[in-house]
Amino acid sequence: MIKKGIILAGGKGTRMSPLTKAVNKQLLPIYDKPLIFYPLSILMLANIRDILIIVNKGQLDQYKKILPNGKNLGLKIRYEEQDKPRGLPDAFLIGEKFIENKNVALILGDNFFYGQNLTKSLVKSSKIKNGAKIFLHKVLKPELFGVAKVNKNKKIISIKEKPKKFFSDYAITGLYFFDKNVVKFAKTLKKSLRGELEIVDLLNIYKKRNALNADFIGRGGAWLDTGTMEDYYKTISFVSAIENRQGLKIACLEEIALSKKWVKKKNINQAIKFYGNCDYSKYLKKLI
Repeated sequence: MIKKGIILAGGKGTRMSPLTKAVNKQLLPIYDKPLIFYPLSILMLANIRDILIIVNKGQLDQYKKILPNGKNLGLKIRYEEQDKPRGLPDAFLIGEKFIENKNVALILGDNFFYGQNLTKSLVKSSKIKNGAKIFLHKVLKPELFGVAKVNKNKKIISIKEKPKKFFSDYAITGLYFFDKNVVKFAKTLKKSLRGELEIVDLLNIYKKRNALNADFIGRGGAWLDTGTMEDYYKTISFVSAIENRQGLKIACLEEIALSKKWVKKKNINQAIKFYGNCDYSKYLKKLI
């Protein structure tokens, strides 16, 4: 059972500059909430309550204003700083003490997930004992992503980073579930030509051991990487459309915590005071 989760919210956000010169990308708004709420909600839906958020050096105070320590959500949130991006597997090296030789989930701070059966898949994935599991999503332009080829048993046969020729149209999303060997394996990685540790290399270690499985964000589900201005605005439009049509909020952290009985109604009242007079608070009022 995975009880620990890491959100990698570092990076320079250069593709969204100059917006990201003063504010970390994960604190920019996606419709009515900061982007960081969305990956955090995914870990919460997977029943993960012990969370490490890795942020850029010097940006800790910005995060603590909105997510101090998680107590208000029935979570335990702690932070580590990263002085510069060194690739995704660096999260396991920075988080070694936090992981404590246990199974762990990793989600990228700029990834957005949505789907009807997603919660069921997340809970199932959090129960892995051995090996690793990744989430795949069909894409129109696989040449822009790391992609995976899968057999009938959802075992990954092969992985390629941004293939020039068609290889598979299943992109590897920024959500991963690993067993306790992940730190040990991450320590064996060598930097790639671009000077970073590569997640594909880490996944290939599991694949060679026949221990890498896949799950799918199915038809009707959505995965968006908000790393470019175009995708950022697509995500805002998506959230706005869903919320205004259904009257339900995506990634309302307090709603998830209340539904899981991690918090009580008094905590929701405290949240309403904290957020002040806004639509988000009005939504919280409806919950209680």
